[in-house]
Amino acid sequence: MIFTAAGTPLREAERSAPDHGPGQVRLNVQACAVCRTDLHIVDGELPDPKLPLVLGHQIVGLVSGLGNGTSRFSLGERVGVPWLGWTDGSCRFCRSGRENLCDGARFTGYQLDGGFAEQTVADERYCLRLPESYSDLEVAPLLCAGLIGYRSLVMTGDAERLGLYGFGASAHIIAQVARWQTRRVFAFTRSGDTEGQRFALSLGAEWAGSSTESPPEELDAAIIFAPVGELVPVALAAVAKGGVVVCAGIHMSEIPSFSYDLLWGERVLRSVANLTRQDGEEFMPLAPKVPVRTQIREFRLEEANEALQHLRAGELHGAAVLKIG
Repeated sequence: MIFTAAGTPLREAERSAPDHGPGQVRLNVQACAVCRTDLHIVDGELPDPKLPLVLGHQIVGLVSGLGNGTSRFSLGERVGVPWLGWTDGSCRFCRSGRENLCDGARFTGYQLDGGFAEQTVADERYCLRLPESYSDLEVAPLLCAGLIGYRSLVMTGDAERLGLYGFGASAHIIAQVARWQTRRVFAFTRSGDTEGQRFALSLGAEWAGSSTESPPEELDAAIIFAPVGELVPVALAAVAKGGVVVCAGIHMSEIPSFSYDLLWGERVLRSVANLTRQDGEEFMPLAPKVPVRTQIREFRLEEANEALQHLRAGELHGAAVLKIG
């Protein structure tokens, strides 16, 4: 499926098999989860994507080709390809363990062709080994919804009372991790989304309500997964002094002005940008220990536009995954 211009649907296209260069692996794609970042690209909310572009950065594939100099994987091995696809390795961010902030970074399904296709190529250094206990469709959402959620959760420190604003693909995974860590989870959904609130409660949240409601007690931290800037002052008002609000999305609507007293009291407002390979090395072994169970809705590759529309309309509880292989 090819993306050619903002505001236009993806279209089917026949292309020759991608060439795998030095250090790259070619993959037969088995599954690729659909992310809100894909939607931001399609809707023109992220600038300057490669065009034409194959979207998709939660790729599960089987190695079908090895470029010169590859050594990490074998033919037929199952690997995952996440959002971070390449960094320069030499800038001050890379040298200080913050490769997620590399100015020269290239991202899968954005500057690099992704997984909404039968085959793709990837730099083997940025591919991840996947837990064997998950099927292809089950493990795909862990590669971004899980990884970004995990990085966001780490940024909340040892917060006990955790609010999750926007209970979609990331939140439904991280709620399970947080409960396993004996944290208390409070879930916030769109107004009137009683099904989403029931879903959150079924995953261990002790309270679920609308994002316009106040939680029954102060929070120690909150993660905002919904791309809604108006939630920033709402979340700040919900956290106690010394609390942290983490904005987990790559794109967010305008944040309205708010009075300083919402931030005062050593509250912290921060963003999470991209991910590192270390996040993957930590989270992939952790997920089956919890164990994280992903709620998925399966689509065929040719139904990618339909999956994006369901995501845009807020009609998914859990993650949409394209079954390809």
